[in-house]
Amino acid sequence: MASDTRPRSPIRPWHVQVVVLIVVVVAVFFNVKVVSIADATAASPDAFDPASFAVENYETEIVPQIEKEAVPLATLLTDLAGGADEADFGNSSGTASSYSFPVTFSGVAGTPAGGVVPIAVDGVPADVTVQLQVGPALNGTALRDVTGTISFDQFTNQLEYQKVGTELNNQVKATVLDSLDVASLAGKTVTVTGAYTRVNPALVSVVPVKLEVSP
Repeated sequence: MASDTRPRSPIRPWHVQVVVLIVVVVAVFFNVKVVSIADATAASPDAFDPASFAVENYETEIVPQIEKEAVPLATLLTDLAGGADEADFGNSSGTASSYSFPVTFSGVAGTPAGGVVPIAVDGVPADVTVQLQVGPALNGTALRDVTGTISFDQFTNQLEYQKVGTELNNQVKATVLDSLDVASLAGKTVTVTGAYTRVNPALVSVVPVKLEVSP
């Protein structure tokens, strides 16, 4: 029987590279572990939690400072209209950002609509609208910015910084607004302490940290 004398194909370098690549891919596949978001969070105990930050700081830091520094709204608006420096009464989140102010006022509530209640406040110019934010959505970051004690530098990124503002608003909903009968406010006198951001001088939209309702 004649022997097979056909020349064998030589092993080329790229053959070896392909085999090595296949071995690596197979090894990686069998060593991959799928981790859920919950497991990843649990594995990172130091991960920042905006909700916990808000709970820890709202009652102990934010509310006491607002109550201590709150300026009568009519007085504040008169001073600002007269050219007073905003920095003398409030704080901002940055050099190009609007100022947030701690304020207090009493007035007669109008008809609730769209998550706000208009308030007629004595001494406030007729061309300025005062409204109380009652939710369910509370807009803005006045509570985060008004004290000047919370800055972007404390957080890893803009998302964390923004979520802190949202979670502080959630504390207002849980502690101030949850038991409020919004539909019954029209015609009643409300006394409010809270904060607002002066984006538009003709609009005062207040997030309350303290709210009392009288007949």
